[in-house]
Amino acid sequence: MDTEALDRLAEERVDHRFKGLPPGARGLLVGELAAQRRNLFDADGGFTTPLLVLSAERLAHNLALMESYTARHGLAFAPHGKTSMAPQLFRRQIEHGAWGITLAVPHQVRVAREFGVQRVFLANELVDASALRWLAGELAADPDFRFVCYVDSVRGVELMDAALAGAARPVDVVVELGAGEQARTGVRTAADARAVAEAVGRARALRLVGVAGYEAQVPDADPERVRAWLDQLVTLAVEFDRNGLFEGAEEIVVSAGGSEWFDVVAEVFAKIPALSRPVLKLLRSGAYVSHDDVHYSELTPFNRVPEEGALEPAFLLWAQVVSRPSATEAFVNAGKRDVSYDLDLPVARVVRRDGAERPAAGIEVTALSDQHLWLRTGADADLRVGDWIGFGLSHPCTVFEKWQLIPVAEADGTVVDYIRTYF
Repeated sequence: MDTEALDRLAEERVDHRFKGLPPGARGLLVGELAAQRRNLFDADGGFTTPLLVLSAERLAHNLALMESYTARHGLAFAPHGKTSMAPQLFRRQIEHGAWGITLAVPHQVRVAREFGVQRVFLANELVDASALRWLAGELAADPDFRFVCYVDSVRGVELMDAALAGAARPVDVVVELGAGEQARTGVRTAADARAVAEAVGRARALRLVGVAGYEAQVPDADPERVRAWLDQLVTLAVEFDRNGLFEGAEEIVVSAGGSEWFDVVAEVFAKIPALSRPVLKLLRSGAYVSHDDVHYSELTPFNRVPEEGALEPAFLLWAQVVSRPSATEAFVNAGKRDVSYDLDLPVARVVRRDGAERPAAGIEVTALSDQHLWLRTGADADLRVGDWIGFGLSHPCTVFEKWQLIPVAEADGTVVDYIRTYF
């Protein structure tokens, strides 16, 4: 990655754009603020609520765990960058062995390229002519840049080929296999897949290098159904190879793997037979980097294979009790603008008062307004106006997007870094 571009993130000025940061830090460089190692909870630190924080220890643990897991199972790893859209985290993922970064739309690719990401897997179809012309320029200017994206229709192939006319390098594509009739994108039948692959073979500006898909879209997904779909994906790669459709490819890409079924992906990919070229078995799980307290905590494959390890939720959203209108009600100063709510409500984890922390017993989040969490409190909830509450969150993809600059703090509250996001 581009070290100079990443270093320039430390030269950004702290100001009103970055919620939760100390008002008194206005005008400091981000790097200067980080060097001060302020504490989240000290009055002199000046942090305000609501405030999203990443745990330094848990972040490091999650990065190391997936590095060891993928290496142990012989998988290449391109974690989905849409989760965080944080180039600093991209760098740490690559330092922990990632082959590259997965992304979803052209804007995200532009962000990655601005910070020197050299391998991008676009887990989406790309037919935007302007974006394709920009991509052709990137590929022409940098011979070390590797880019792969989905195709799932003959029409899409034709549009890509027309937009890329005269390109110096072909764009590598993989046929996306849909996960079923009610799934998202992707070809629905093997015959359609062959038609798309053959269309790529006729195109001058494209090169077929593999097959891919997203197993979490399998209807009523369970291990058996996911395994059956992955077997179809592998069968497709074998048939394409047997029919000479990967001519010109240096390696054959077989890719799947969100954050819910990567254990089954590892199992099936371990059995991919020898093909005419080396096989890049590419996993794309992204939510692991922060994990969460609800959705992925319930669905992570590590629940099925606990001997492989366990991810740790790295997010905590600190908010303050601003109203206690009755013995059964309380309101804190965070809401839909600050936390995810598309899958699950936040979960109260800890209450902080006068420097002491205790479990958030008897406190339940019942609803969200734009700037308030609604709390129902039981008889065992010792809660006062002014208390800080730390909330666990669900679905990291819709947490990161709400914060432009996120403190990374050690267990004692010392802030050691700030993560910049680009949504």
